[in-house]
Amino acid sequence: MSLLPYLTAGWIFLVGVHGIATSRNLVHAVGCLAVTQSSTYVLLLAVGYRKGATAPVFSDLPTDAPVVDPVVQALALTDVVVGATVTALLLALVVQTAKRHGTVDPDELSELKG
Repeated sequence: MSLLPYLTAGWIFLVGVHGIATSRNLVHAVGCLAVTQSSTYVLLLAVGYRKGATAPVFSDLPTDAPVVDPVVQALALTDVVVGATVTALLLALVVQTAKRHGTVDPDELSELKG
């Protein structure tokens, strides 16, 4: 078991969170959120990896052959679909905000301040 994928996932997460915290543009913030979520892809790949294992298709393998966990693969695929959906929704909200307020700078959106 290698520590490198876990460190990579943590680094990608921190880069995305730093981008969100320092962003002065809503489109940039949505992109940074997508980067942050991509760290979960690396984490799921690290959790589901087994050295020497193959895909869980048993038609041509002996029953004692090592295979990877199909649940982790399903979670990774679901994560990709949810990430694309959330990104599309947030970008649509940014477009509507730009149409209504004329800016995508969060500091200039005075009507949203409490």
